[in-house]
Parts: sequence; structure tokens; C-alpha cells
Amino acid sequence: MAISSYARWMLAQEARSLLTRLRRVRPFVLIEPMVPAAALLPSAQTAIETHLAQGRRGLHGMVMAFLAWLQGPAARNATAAEAQRRFTFVRLKFNAALTQFDLFNDVITQRSEHKNGTWLSGLDVVSADALALPGSYYRAPPVICYLDRGPGAAIRRARTRLPGGGDNPVAIVRVPRERMVGSSIASSLFHEVGHQGAALLDLVNSLRPVLQSMQRGAGGDGGASPAHVWRLWERWISEVVADLWSLARVGVAATMGLIGVVSLPRVFVFRVNPDDPHPAPWIRVKLSCALGEELFPHPQWRRVAALWESFYPLSGLPPEQRRLLLQLEDSLPALAGLLARHRPALLRGRTLPDVMAVRARHPRRLASLFRQWSGAPQQMYDAAPSLAFAVLGQARADGRLSPEHESVLLGRLLTHWALRSTLDLSALCGGAAQYPQYTQSRRTEYRSTIL
Repeated sequence: MAISSYARWMLAQEARSLLTRLRRVRPFVLIEPMVPAAALLPSAQTAIETHLAQGRRGLHGMVMAFLAWLQGPAARNATAAEAQRRFTFVRLKFNAALTQFDLFNDVITQRSEHKNGTWLSGLDVVSADALALPGSYYRAPPVICYLDRGPGAAIRRARTRLPGGGDNPVAIVRVPRERMVGSSIASSLFHEVGHQGAALLDLVNSLRPVLQSMQRGAGGDGGASPAHVWRLWERWISEVVADLWSLARVGVAATMGLIGVVSLPRVFVFRVNPDDPHPAPWIRVKLSCALGEELFPHPQWRRVAALWESFYPLSGLPPEQRRLLLQLEDSLPALAGLLARHRPALLRGRTLPDVMAVRARHPRRLASLFRQWSGAPQQMYDAAPSLAFAVLGQARADGRLSPEHESVLLGRLLTHWALRSTLDLSALCGGAAQYPQYTQSRRTEYRSTIL
């Protein structure tokens, strides 16, 4: 039975209602109040607004095409059920587009919160520094951060599929509220940034064949590293690489922050689940120490590993579970060396520690920098954000920095980085090169507002 005029009229009304609601979806720059220092970096703001504008244009065109079909000769020969099916598809696409808007809205709305908004902007700067690699190995996407409940962080990587279609124009990092503000935030933040960096370098796919070759070459007779151990590391390699990235950027702060996240009841700490992409917490912390020893040889790694073992001794575990954990532990030196010496194709013959200049993060150098900065704090504000986190994290691990003082310093640093990026951009847009006196004095002026 052909569609009735009443059915065509009703579906047209519903389609026009969608257009009305679509017109009320405004760009974030017109609806979100925030101080300039809390704003997104221009690259992130532009990428998000461009993505959403393209989505709105696509939806508008889809609704208009449906209305044109509904008013044309083809609809007169169609049934009401077919017309309803077409409209339902349009409405589902519309709702999916609103889901994308809400995703970014949840992130951006927090920028209006007092202090938190500016600190999040500072974390955007930290994330950009954590992702930056000298040498043009990839084009880093914008990274934006937001706060949420829960003990762990998470990332929605750039260039991955969004609900409703289209690629994510930015990387979105969810930061646990309970980690603001302390150096432990670096462990979570840099781990998630590491997932993005690993994807850009295709590290996981380049490491899987290496781990598979370790499986083929391993003995299955209960030796130090039997094949099933390497199968587990292959299953967990995505999280392992992200931990390596975090460790290479901020040193022992990554390990201490990891301990803070995975300090759970014993049953969870020792649970080995082959279906979980995360290693069992007990072996994950031990691997972090082994990687630290590989990248920056120092007695602290044995101390941290012993501390972790004292918190969670293997005594009392079922024999099979204990045996597997000890086999995994025996494989750590080989795995750490494999990761440190791996040369993925996209790094053009270099290793990840090479391009990340890990020597600058050696514990002795970090401790020396902290002593130097204690006498000349302005140098801390001029340092790269990832280096500042590494230095403060090392000082905290060495007992030279209290949690209270650490929180104050990091709050000031995050504000400083947000303010600096805002003023640097304003100077660039305003042609500050014409005013050398601004270039010479601006850092001193806006640093003095924070100290």
C-alpha cells in the first residue's frame, strides 16, 4: 500500500524537527566560558570544531535528501514502512552525531572549573611534550585531557573510529581526579600518551614477530623462559610498550605511580589472566623495575622491587600460580633488553631509548637537577614539562620532596605552562616579534605571578 499524504506530512515534520535541533548545536567557542589560560590549544580546538562542523553539514545534507525523496515521485510509490525505515536511519545518524558532540562537551566543559581548567590546559602542554620526538618520525596529533573518577587513566586515540562514524581528530586522555595534583599523575598521563606514540610508530605490530620468534626458540620443558611465557608477553605487549614510554619520559615516577594504581587486594595483584591486555599487577611492577635498570642502571630499582615484594610476598600462593609468576620474573631481563634494543622500521634504524634521549633521565642527573633548581627555581619553569615531572618524581622517591610541597610545585608548574602557551600564542598572533622588550621580559613577568 502506497504511503498516505498524512504519513508523508508527519515524517516531513519529524525531519524538519531534526534540522531545528541541529541548528542549536553551536561551536564550542561560542558556548563554553573559560579563562584564556584554560582554553584548548588552537590545533585541538580547530581539529574538534572542523570535525563537528563537517558532521553537521553531512547530517543537514542527509535530512534534506530525505525530505527531497519524501516530496518526490519515488516516495509516492513507496510504502509507509519504507519511508519510516529511511527516516529511522537518518535519526540514528543524527543521534550518533550528538553522541560525538557530548563526548567533546564532557571534555571541554571542565575547562570552566576554577583551577582545574587551567591545570588541564597545563596537562595538554605536558602531553604534547610527552608525545614529541625530535627527528620527524611522525606528525603528532593534538592531545586534550579531562578529569574523571576511578583510579586509572584511559585514552581515546586520535585517528580511531568515533561512535557514529568518522575518525577522532584529537587524542583524549582521561585523568583520574584522585591523582590531581602530584607527580604520580605523570605515570598515568605518560602511559596513555605512550599508547598514542606506540600507535604512531606501529611499535606493537613491529614487536609481535620478535616475541613470536622468542616463543619458537623457547623450550617448553619448564625452563627459564618457556614458550607460554612469551605468549603472555605477546598478549600484553601493548600495555608493556606504554609503560616503557612512561618510564623513558619520567623515570622512577612512572614506577612509583604504577604502584599507586595497582596496589590492590592480593587476589587481584597476583591474578594472571591471558584474556586481559594488562599484565598481572605483581609482574607489571617488577617489569617496570627491570626496564628502569635497563634504561638507567641504578641501585634504586632493586630497592623499589624489594619494596614491592615486601608488600606482596609470593608466599601462600598456589604452587602453579607461584611457578608461573617466577617464570615470568625470570624472563624480565631478556624482555627488557629486547624492548630497549628493538629498532622499528619507522625509527629508521634507531631504538626508542635513542630517540627519547633516556640518558637525560638518569636518577643521578635528576637528583642533581633538583639540587640545582632548589637554589635557582626559575630554571625549573624553563625546563621541558616531562623533565620537570621526572625531576620532581625522583626527588619524591628519594625523600627530598614532601607530598605537600610537590603538590604546590606541580600546581604552579601546570598554571605556568598553561599561561605560557596562552601568552606565547597571543604574542605570535599580535606580532610580538616587533617588540623585543616583550620577548626578553615576558617569562619573568608571568612567572612572577605564579611563584
